[in-house]
Amino acid sequence: MRQRRRSWRKPPVVITSPPEPDLAAFTGVKLLRMVATALVDLSRRSRLPDPIYSDKVQKAYNHLVVQCLRHQVDPPPSVPDMARWAATRPLAEWPLDLPPDAESLDEFLVDPVTKVPTQRCYEWEVAGPDAAAELFENEIIRQVFVQCETAKSPQAYTAFRYLLVNRPVLTGLEMASLIGETPALGIVLETVKQCYEPAPAAFRGHDGLFATCARCKCLLKPLGAGWRCELDRCRRETYAAVEKHIDDRMTSGLLQLRAPLRLFITGPGLAEVDLEEALKKKGLVAEMWPGCDAYDLRITLPNRQVWAIDVKDRANPALLGYGATAFRREPRYDTAFLVVPQYRFDDREDYKRVFDHYCPPDVKRQVTLMSDNAFLRHLVRTLKRLPNSTSNGDARA
Repeated sequence: MRQRRRSWRKPPVVITSPPEPDLAAFTGVKLLRMVATALVDLSRRSRLPDPIYSDKVQKAYNHLVVQCLRHQVDPPPSVPDMARWAATRPLAEWPLDLPPDAESLDEFLVDPVTKVPTQRCYEWEVAGPDAAAELFENEIIRQVFVQCETAKSPQAYTAFRYLLVNRPVLTGLEMASLIGETPALGIVLETVKQCYEPAPAAFRGHDGLFATCARCKCLLKPLGAGWRCELDRCRRETYAAVEKHIDDRMTSGLLQLRAPLRLFITGPGLAEVDLEEALKKKGLVAEMWPGCDAYDLRITLPNRQVWAIDVKDRANPALLGYGATAFRREPRYDTAFLVVPQYRFDDREDYKRVFDHYCPPDVKRQVTLMSDNAFLRHLVRTLKRLPNSTSNGDARA
């Protein structure tokens, strides 16, 4: 018996409306992170790419426009105008709906003078979930950590950190002679090369020469007849004096540390080395970056008590608190301190309160936040209380 063939029917098409975009997810802190990431992305491009703007730039601009319209504020007409906003409008004038303690609202995301992202802009960019700066920095540190652990050479890690702190600028000739000067760097040399990039033309002065900062030794940005440093501390303390001029044509080129490392390794590293020197004056020798950077400094008091110290030079206490983690337990210590340069506390009287608000409770129970001045005063008081202390505990902090 012949079977009747069943006819196949195409199922009906169900038309549904696309989901409404979650615009609320891109306001406040999230939108600020997006804008900061877009500005850093734009600053890294020497020419307009194809497509003209990356997805992260276009996405930040689109959501900023929507937020402006919700607040009945005229939005920036274009992406370049968004960048101009960042250099001409403090954060208080942006319709971002930021929490009152999330940022010092009189700050700019782009330096009005040099037209490059400020340290605060980089801090917000790093706080994002896909921050290229943080990924690069962490990957570099991880590579060096693995190389030094494998070679059982903590001295190589220490030499690497001193290099990034003390020599953010290298001539081509200096890069070629690094191993002869510091043999310990041999096992991490290829990673060291990844840390540096050719000095951009924007840092070249009117006479064709480059200049380094007398304080941090980073490249200075030409400004009229003078120069300007990109690090917060150098700018506020007017340390933009020129250390030296460099003619890259006579030195086989010129290299500088990549921006994430200048801002988050060299900058805090200067405060770390300053603290190391202050401890020496009090008779204490600090072990620098122990355990391949478990924390920054480790000191042993005359009573054998061990203090672990991590130094951060962050403009934003909310981001510092939000990202704070407990110290690794090895090398062992009794007390842990998170130390921030005094000028950050001078800039924001609420620095500690904001940090405490955003810091995870378990971290606050283990780590004490102090300014570097307050830490040294606390150290002096502690040394004075110790019996038969042989250190210079009576020195002034």
